[in-house]
Amino acid sequence: MSRGHCILSHGFESGPEATKVTALAEVAERLGFTHERPDYTDLDARRDISSVGDVPARLQRLIGLAAAAAARGPVVLAGSSLGAYVSAIASLQVPVKGLFLMVPPTRMGPMPALDAAPVPISVVHAWQDELIPAADVIAWAQARSARLLLVQDGHRLERHVEASAQAFEALLKGV
Repeated sequence: MSRGHCILSHGFESGPEATKVTALAEVAERLGFTHERPDYTDLDARRDISSVGDVPARLQRLIGLAAAAAARGPVVLAGSSLGAYVSAIASLQVPVKGLFLMVPPTRMGPMPALDAAPVPISVVHAWQDELIPAADVIAWAQARSARLLLVQDGHRLERHVEASAQAFEALLKGV
């Protein structure tokens, strides 16, 4: 019997086999959660829409997957960068048990500012993130009483994949 379902969303110019979402999938499986890693690469390639692809379509794809999963049981959304953004925004429209956000953008061009449902939230962010200022994420996390792990790394969190997986494990154990 599954404890719930995790939807793990990759970042922009990444893919469903990316290192971080793969590490999260391994944690989910070990803890008895089913999981899926949607492929948004077709939407990310839509540079005719914006410099980061078709974000509204990415969000709608995730909402559709999350709504279907929520009809079967508890759902946890997780993502990195653009994947974190759409996960948080989707949580406002689909019932979720928790959110795990790695280097979440607090603003996304003309899209709404980052917001999330009042559920347990865990955030991993990098002090040296070259795209998203740490101060913005700290303020966002503080306003929501989110668990926040700040690490000495850049936007890709490449030196903190294991630390991110451990933080995800802590969130899943608490939902």
